[in-house]
Formats: sequence, structure tokens, C-alpha cells
Amino acid sequence: MAPHIALEETGAAYNAVEVDEVGGEHLTEAYRRINPRAKVPALKLDDGRVITENVAIQTFIARTYPHAQLLPVDPVSEAQALSLMSFFATTVHPVFGRFWRPERSTDDPSAHGGIKAKARLMFFDYLREIDGLLAARSWFFEHFTTVDAYAFVFYTWGQRVTLPVHELIAYSAHKERVLRRPAVERILAREGISIS
Repeated sequence: MAPHIALEETGAAYNAVEVDEVGGEHLTEAYRRINPRAKVPALKLDDGRVITENVAIQTFIARTYPHAQLLPVDPVSEAQALSLMSFFATTVHPVFGRFWRPERSTDDPSAHGGIKAKARLMFFDYLREIDGLLAARSWFFEHFTTVDAYAFVFYTWGQRVTLPVHELIAYSAHKERVLRRPAVERILAREGISIS
């Protein structure tokens, strides 16, 4: 969802293609020609080149459409934004993945419950950390950036798995601000997602 939000924020023309991960579409030969790692998202450019990985895609979009101001302009702030997105991609996102799909972490079905329980606790700890980063702030930086789009996704995942995200005051207020953005409204409507 985060790259979709970023694209929508730019006003650029693009074609969103849903990849059915539950049905294994990402594992097909056709999709592996797009991304040999069989992961989503992937951004295929008009010239056929492909960019993979959330941080790279969002950075590419932000730099290609600077008018959207999706990254801070100041080099130090931009580096801090990339650092936060890297933290999201390498730490927060994988922990949720262990909760959502414990079978990817072990072939032992009897271990799934323990993996899920630990990952759920860790994921909520990271959501609390994000809440702390947002204390007394409207956005992570001076204005809405790709960092805000990416953090929004984790909040929605927390809701989906019935974590008490409503207790995270700053993060909940951030979610409300993100929900009021027209680009986000369009993405949620297009993807048929309802967020309270």
C-alpha cells in the first residue's frame, strides 16, 4: 500500500496490478520474470526496467516526482527518512511477517504458535516505538512523506490483528491525519479497504 500511496500523491499515471500472494501468484514463472525473488511490491517502468523493495520504490517515486515532496530536501533529514524506512523494511515488516506467516520461519508446525505469540509482542513493541517517534508531531518530518505512508500501513496491520493500537495516542492521531489525505482515500477505495 505504501508505494501506491506515494504514486497517488504524485499524480502520476500508473497501472496497479494486484498480485495474489495467498494464491501463490508471486511464485509463478510469469511473476518471477518481474521479480526473481518472488516478492511484492515491484515497480515496472515504461522502459521495462523493474525496481523492487519498498524503500527503493518509494525513494525512486519521491525523487522522480520532487513536486510531491515525499522526502525531505535537507540531506540529513532525507538520510533520517531513509533510515526510518529501512528500519520499517528490515525490522518491523519482517516481525509482522513472522506473526502472519509463521510457516515461513519453521517447518515444524508445533512451533507456529510460539513464533506467532513472540512476533505479535515484538510487533506491538515496534508500534509503541513508532508512537513515541510521533509524540508531539503531525508527521515524521515537516510535512507528509513516504515515511508516513509506510508507518500508516503498520497501524492498519495492527488493527487487522486486533492489537490495541487505539492506545497509541500519537500514532492514532497520525492515522487520522493520513486517512484525510485524498490520495489515501482513493487508494483505500480502490483496494476495498475500510479502516476505522
